[in-house]
Amino acid sequence: MNQPETEAQIRGIRENIIRAASVAGEGHIASAFSILDILYVLYHNILRNDPQQPQDPQRDRFVLSKGHASLGIYGILAERGFFPKEELNTFASSSGRLGGHPDSRKVPGVEASTGSLGHGMPMAAGMALGLKIKSSASRVVCIVGDGECNEGAVWEGALLAAHHKLGNFTCVVDYNHSGDRALMLGDIVAKFRSFGWATTEVDGHNHEQLQAALAPNGGDIPRAVIANTIKGHGCKDMEHNPAWHHKAPKADELEALLAQLT
Repeated sequence: MNQPETEAQIRGIRENIIRAASVAGEGHIASAFSILDILYVLYHNILRNDPQQPQDPQRDRFVLSKGHASLGIYGILAERGFFPKEELNTFASSSGRLGGHPDSRKVPGVEASTGSLGHGMPMAAGMALGLKIKSSASRVVCIVGDGECNEGAVWEGALLAAHHKLGNFTCVVDYNHSGDRALMLGDIVAKFRSFGWATTEVDGHNHEQLQAALAPNGGDIPRAVIANTIKGHGCKDMEHNPAWHHKAPKADELEALLAQLT
């Protein structure tokens, strides 16, 4: 069970995300909610980074390969102080820097510009290889979606990471089953293991399980964390509801949705 004060913080981030999407009239809210607990654990307990020095060479790197869930990382970065929370209300506006997909050239704390599915995983593998060549102690963590695992580039990245013994690389699969209607993944744990990865399966909304799976442990074997999640987690109308994949609440829906937040 997650701590009440943590749940209250996450509820506040969910509220900020819904309000930002409502102002913008667009956004992938349910995808952001799916990964919010993972992001919270990473940015509060795992990753070494400093909002005041977002380009510190000694920092750990995070890549959101499923870039359409940008509201999730924006909500967390704002909460951590990488930019003001008020800036969330400029999401997807022509005058703001918080695009529908994250841009590493504009947003502090964003390490890779992503959005075309399947590209973030090999970019993250390349980062991890570069850091290993430099004998850096920094780690790279990447989140991919389950539907994104249909992309061949994900598995090419997995092969490369195992071949180069990238023990500094962790891939988290946001397994919310949103891709099941298109193509079933089967035993995704066994698949990553067959590619030479140390693989763990967790409840993607349980912070203790996430913390244990994501904590650094050294070695030279890349790690995959299969996080079983609920798309739209924390908002009853959005949970398991494909209609909310890419949808923003209208003004007359906003308060009802906010009231549902857990």
